[in-house]
Amino acid sequence: MRLYFHYVSINIRCTMQYKASFLLTAIGQFLVSFTIFLGIFFMFQRFSKVEGFTYSEVLLCFAIMLMEFSLAEMFARGFDQFSGLVKTGEFDRILVRPRNEIIQVLGSKFELTRIGRMMQAVVMFIYGIAKSEITWSVTKLLTVVFMLAGGTVVFTALFLIYAALCFFTLDGLEFMNIFTDGAREFGKYPVGVYGNGILIFATFCIPYALVQYYPLLYILGRRTEIFLMFLPILACWFIVPALLLWRFGVRHYKSSGS
Repeated sequence: MRLYFHYVSINIRCTMQYKASFLLTAIGQFLVSFTIFLGIFFMFQRFSKVEGFTYSEVLLCFAIMLMEFSLAEMFARGFDQFSGLVKTGEFDRILVRPRNEIIQVLGSKFELTRIGRMMQAVVMFIYGIAKSEITWSVTKLLTVVFMLAGGTVVFTALFLIYAALCFFTLDGLEFMNIFTDGAREFGKYPVGVYGNGILIFATFCIPYALVQYYPLLYILGRRTEIFLMFLPILACWFIVPALLLWRFGVRHYKSSGS
């Protein structure tokens, strides 16, 4: 991990060489997320509830999902841009170095500008907490922590799958954005509002519901089963098939010839 943090420090120092660019990009990230917030705001100007969820509860839900996505995008951006390493032959250089290739790809890009999107999520989270009248306890605070950790792992696994597919296609497959950016967009509402079909998919296929919907029900007091707080930890197992696909791709990797 020392090597990874060394990569991160290099990326941060490079980013801060252009402070104005960093600031403007971070503000842009904040404003992009703010437009999504406006969509929620105008929705609740017309409807007081969506499938029984109030405005503050939806904001709390979206804030957590946005923080999860922002953390994953900040730390795992190297996987999102992995196709460039394959096409230019840079991954060949990574393979001959005596260090783990995943750490090197992770460290190749650290997106500090995503802090703008993170700040938007924090503001919505604080507002949601203040207005939702939740009776907080140690278990509910831990549930939020588990949701953030589990969601970050799930989105990181999706970025890893996106990168692993590049071994076979060279170019990144844009349809994977349905499961990353698309999940962030649909995650502004609790997954259960989209119907049972989507809820089943988000529970057993790609475990969005385990890091968003079910723990949220526990936090809001709609369900009291204590096991719900541990579902985000269970969702972390989604990283295992992603790693297996990555290993399979590395074993079958052939240089692009660049």
